[in-house]
Amino acid sequence: MKTVLHICCGICAAGVAERLLSEGHEVSGFFYNPNIHPAKEYECRLEVARRVAGELGFPLAVGQYGTDRWFEATNGLETEPEGGRRCPVCFRLRLEKTFSHMQEKGCDAFTTTLTVSPSKSALVVNQIGQEIGGDRFLARDFKKKDGFKRSIELAKKWELYRQHYCGCIFSLRQAQAKAGAVFRCQG
Repeated sequence: MKTVLHICCGICAAGVAERLLSEGHEVSGFFYNPNIHPAKEYECRLEVARRVAGELGFPLAVGQYGTDRWFEATNGLETEPEGGRRCPVCFRLRLEKTFSHMQEKGCDAFTTTLTVSPSKSALVVNQIGQEIGGDRFLARDFKKKDGFKRSIELAKKWELYRQHYCGCIFSLRQAQAKAGAVFRCQG
C-alpha cells in the first residue's frame, strides 16, 4: 500500500517508518510542520527527518513552512497547556495538508508519527485523521509495541538531534520555564 507518513520530527519517524516498511507499506514521508518555532529549530528537525529518510530509504517531501496559518488557527489558544485545546487544532491543520498531499501523489493511505509520542493522545490524533480521510487514514497508536522506545534506540544509534519540546513557541516557553533553561538545537 502506498502510504504517506506525516512526519513531525525525524526521531519519531525513525521507529514509525521502520514499522510501516516492515509491514510492507511503500512509505513516502511528508514533513509539514508550520507549528515549529523558531525557524532554526524547524531546520534542525527537517535535517533529522532527511537523515532518517536516507537511512531507511524512503522519499521525503517537504511542505511549505509558513507560520501565519498556524498562528491564525491557534489564535486565542496561546495559554493552553501542552495537550490542551491548541493541540487538536494543530494536529488537524497538519493532517489536512497531509491528506491533500496524499491525494496529489495518488497514494492509497496516510498516517502520522504523532501517535508515537508518549505526550500525544493517539485517540485524539486518530479521530481527527479519520474525520479528514475516513478509511484512507491508518489509525494507529505507534507508541504501542515499544514504538517510542525503538525510535529512541535508532536516534541513539544514528546520533540524531533530539528536541526538548513539542515544537510550537508556546510549548517551548512552557518547557523552558519548567526546566529553567534555554533550548537550542545542535544543528
